[in-house]
Amino acid sequence: MADAAAPSPGKHAPAMRAYGYLAFIVGLCLTVWVCLYVADAQQQQIALRFQRDCDKVQRDTEVRLQTYFDMLLSIKGMYALEDRIERGQFRRFIGQLDLAQRYPGFQAIQFVRRVAPDGLAGFVEAVRQDRSDGGDGFPQFRVHPANARGEHYVIEYTEPLKGNENAFGLDLAALPPHLRALRLGADSGAIVATERITLVQDASGQPGFVARAPVYRNGAALHTVEQRRAALVGFVAIVFRVNTLMREVVEPALLQHLRVRVNDAGYLRDGGAAPASQDNLMFDSAGQLGAKATASAPAAPGLSTRLELSMGERRWVLRFEGRGGPRYSRDPAAVGLIAVAGFIISTLIAALLVAWQRRRELSGQLGQALDEQRALQESLITAEKMASLGALVAGIAHELNTPIGNSLLTATALSDMAVEFERKLSGEGGVKRSVLQAHLGDVRQACAIMAGSLARAAELITSFKQVAVDQASGQRRRFRLDELLHDTLATYAVQLRRANCTVRLDVAPELEFDSYPGSLGQVLSNLLNNALLHGFEGRASGLITISARREEGGMVRLALRDDGRGMTAETLRRVFDPFFTTKMGQGGSGLGMNIVYNIVGAVLKGKISIDSAPGAGTTVVLTLPLALPAAVQPSPPPGSAPPGAAAAGVSAAGVSADIRTRTQQ
Repeated sequence: MADAAAPSPGKHAPAMRAYGYLAFIVGLCLTVWVCLYVADAQQQQIALRFQRDCDKVQRDTEVRLQTYFDMLLSIKGMYALEDRIERGQFRRFIGQLDLAQRYPGFQAIQFVRRVAPDGLAGFVEAVRQDRSDGGDGFPQFRVHPANARGEHYVIEYTEPLKGNENAFGLDLAALPPHLRALRLGADSGAIVATERITLVQDASGQPGFVARAPVYRNGAALHTVEQRRAALVGFVAIVFRVNTLMREVVEPALLQHLRVRVNDAGYLRDGGAAPASQDNLMFDSAGQLGAKATASAPAAPGLSTRLELSMGERRWVLRFEGRGGPRYSRDPAAVGLIAVAGFIISTLIAALLVAWQRRRELSGQLGQALDEQRALQESLITAEKMASLGALVAGIAHELNTPIGNSLLTATALSDMAVEFERKLSGEGGVKRSVLQAHLGDVRQACAIMAGSLARAAELITSFKQVAVDQASGQRRRFRLDELLHDTLATYAVQLRRANCTVRLDVAPELEFDSYPGSLGQVLSNLLNNALLHGFEGRASGLITISARREEGGMVRLALRDDGRGMTAETLRRVFDPFFTTKMGQGGSGLGMNIVYNIVGAVLKGKISIDSAPGAGTTVVLTLPLALPAAVQPSPPPGSAPPGAAAAGVSAAGVSADIRTRTQQ
């Protein structure tokens, strides 16, 4: 059948080559598709990373400004306790906030006083005489620039004063951008920021802005615009240089790959939609510290976005551009690796398809060889089983020969004595009492001899019958281990006596199994036969010790130890391999221990171990459960008894019954 299924090499080789070429082309197409997919996935990852970076800058800027505005409200809260805060109190409060260390992104914190036109001179004189900070006052103080408007908004306190001297005394009413922010703040009561301005205290001309919160007179009604205007005392303010603020927000390492520009689009109430221009540019990361290479680096294609930020009643527009570099670049190595791997895999698949033809041919040949080997193995196993059965029958026949021969000889002698006694009885002189008593004694002795011999024969036949029936039927039943050992040893009496081998039993009588006695008997028979065949070769005598003890968990440890030749390490390592024997060609098939291993594990659900060394004998330990689970059914292992054994068991039973009947008669 294997030859018929094997394909012809010449018939399928061209088709296999065509399939190989087709698989190679399909593999290349799949490789190209995967490369494109990976490149697109990398681009999506780059876009996602770019968007996360932009969102982070926008979010961090908003959080930092909100923190400053919250600080501004806390300063305003100080005026809620007292309308008139002296310069020393203002300085100490700002000092306790430690803003220069905690939030270094600002230029100054100020208080702007609202001064009526008729009170300007008095205000100037009061500031000049102000010694609340522990100093000598400010005799050079003046309000600048000169302003003839109806009201004045003068910077009265500025912290720190050092570096911000030009802002001290500045009248914001003279500066339209500041004046509009002040009026919006006074009317709304909210924090209002200015547009882009150049700070008077900053000679560098960098963009800046000021955020201010209005301060009203305590207890005044603030429900309407007119009420808020009337109750206005001044403003608390934070002055920012935008470059300093953004350097605190944006990580310098990120500026190597990302260009950030911030434009002021105007007040929200005006729509906040002023187009981006150089006039309203608040911040440009190009050229900043940590981003000097960003301006010259080429823009990454497709990486630009625009985000908005509401800040102090104004709208800031943040524009982002990704720059070429490792952060926003594809990884060509990954695509190249996929291309190379795809080419190699396509080539291998094509080669495998071409080689499939050869594999099918070899598979057919191998299947045929395996069938032949399996048939040979089954033949050897059958021969092993039949040889074991033959040895068993021969041993029993030899054992029965002695008691039956004795019985036959005694019966013949008894018949002769009966004839002689009958002759004497019919003679003239009759039979004396002494002769009659002697004859009766001989009859009793002959009967005793025949009874003992026939009892021995019956015992042997019973043991043989039980062993044969168990091994043939494979039925599960309850049995005692000592009785099973007795029956098994009875069948091996001739071999043991021929080998001058003594067997010692150390088995507890209460060990009752619920298992398969035939399988266990076959294991014991194979182990005994193995010991007689290999262990005591070249020795005049031997000793086999069989012991059994109960262990925890419903298990029994059954050990068979002989004092024979033992085994080498190589033999011990391969002892359970099928067809391994040291008697190859001398009557050994190499299946005995393999059969034992399979029966112990598959049928008896136990474990087997062997310990041996050259000259130290061999110990085989079986660990078996006393009761098998109810669902366990025996799977016929290699070496189970052949059907002929059942017939042998029936014949033995018939012989036993016949002898027992004749004995009774």
